[in-house]
Parts: sequence; C-alpha cells; structure tokens
Amino acid sequence: MSLSEMSLLKRLMGGVAVTALAVTLAACSDEKKETASAPEPKPAATESAETKPADTATTAATAPAASETAQAPAAQSTPAAPAVKAEVPAADGDVDMAKVLEPGPLPEMAIGDANAPVTIVEYMSMTCPHCATFHNETFEPIKQKYVDTGKVRFIVREFPFDPRAAAAFMLARCAPTEQYFPMISMLFKQQEQWAAAENGREALLQMSKLAGFTQESFEACLTNQKLLDDVNAVRERGAKEFGIAATPTFLINGQRYSGGMSVDTMSALIDSKL
Repeated sequence: MSLSEMSLLKRLMGGVAVTALAVTLAACSDEKKETASAPEPKPAATESAETKPADTATTAATAPAASETAQAPAAQSTPAAPAVKAEVPAADGDVDMAKVLEPGPLPEMAIGDANAPVTIVEYMSMTCPHCATFHNETFEPIKQKYVDTGKVRFIVREFPFDPRAAAAFMLARCAPTEQYFPMISMLFKQQEQWAAAENGREALLQMSKLAGFTQESFEACLTNQKLLDDVNAVRERGAKEFGIAATPTFLINGQRYSGGMSVDTMSALIDSKL
C-alpha cells in the first residue's frame, strides 16, 4: 500500500462514521444478475448403536469376556501432496490491442513501464463487489510482483453501472492525478459505507473531504457535465468496441478475460505471456 493511500485510509478511519446499510449489492452486470440459490443442506444422518441388555445367567455360564483388543497398525506418514499450480483461465475472445490503446475521451490512468511486455487494461465499476474484492485482495500483490518490476503496465478504465459509481469515478478524476489510484483504493476498501448508504452523496462527501475536497470543490466536480459525459463515453466505447459486458473485465495482450481473479490465477496468466 502506498504512503498516500495509507494516509487517506488513516484519515478515513479516524474521522468518518458513515452509516452503512446491510444491503447486498447487486451483481456487476446483466450476466451476473441471477444468483444461484444453494440447495438446503440435508440433515446429517446420525447412526446410533442400540445396545441390548446382556443375559446375565447365560453370560455367567458360558464363554469368558474377551480381554484382547486388536492393535491398529501404526499410521504411516505420507509425503505431502505437491502444490497445485493455478490454471491459466480461458479467454472470452480476442481484441485488437493497438486499437484498445488508442487515446480515448479521458487521459489514461496507468501505472508501470509503458514498454512492459504485458499490458493489462481493466474495466471496472466502483459499486461492483467483485471489483472491490480484486482491488482489495489481488491488485497490490500483482503490482508488487509485476508492475513494480517492469513486467506489467496496468491501466484502469471506468465502466460505471449506476450513477453512484459514476460519481465516485468523477471524484477520483477530480483529485490530483497522483491521487487517482489511492482514492479508488480507499473507495473500494470502504465500498459498503458509501455504495450501500441511504444517503450516498453525503457519504461520498465525507470521504472526499478526507481526500482534500471542500464542499465547493465536491459540488463543482459532481456538476461537471463534460466530465460525466466523458466517463460515460469510456464505458460506451468499451462496450461497443471491445465487448465489455461485465466487471471486472481485463484486456491482456490482445485477449479478453471476464471476472475477478486471485493472485495465483492472474500470476499464472501473466507468466504465460512473458
């Protein structure tokens, strides 16, 4: 975690108490709107041994009680199973990476060497729980392992599914450029506090103040119609030109992958392209 991100998060945890509703967020795309209901577990079958009372007269007159018990053979140690290597996920389709990297409506938000052998473009929505999971659990290890070592260039692009997600993206864009990644990281870590809040605008205002916004700059950002139009244009271009239909979706060296990934899975995918 960068120092700027840690600073934002400390200020957030120290000064904000935003009432979060216990609401499960909707799935990130039309493809994920239906959630499969797990079948109700069957009650565990329990076996009870029924003990019949012994016939004392017969017991006394017949064979003596057995006194020997069979000794179980000593358990033999077995070698530990080798670690299972993560499988490389299958691509959803191919994209023209040269076209993907053409300038769009907004300046590119990217980290890493522009000449890195692997380029990852992530389309995400700020209210998407799968995106939050990826950024809270996978992004930082991947950044340390591949971005910081010059192997990967990582680009983030906006794909908001609702007005609250669009507002969060706009605020990140209104922050100083070097604060873009720390701010989206902060918002993902505290996603339930603002995305599920009854008054999302007020929740975003309090978080934005901790990131240096004033009431006036907050209002000016969210009433910037051109910025909103540009954020929506990034989403529309992704959908029409590159087949983005769900978040998160990753375009990696000319191939499209939908859905979140663990550190091991994304590492295996990146390694396959190095």
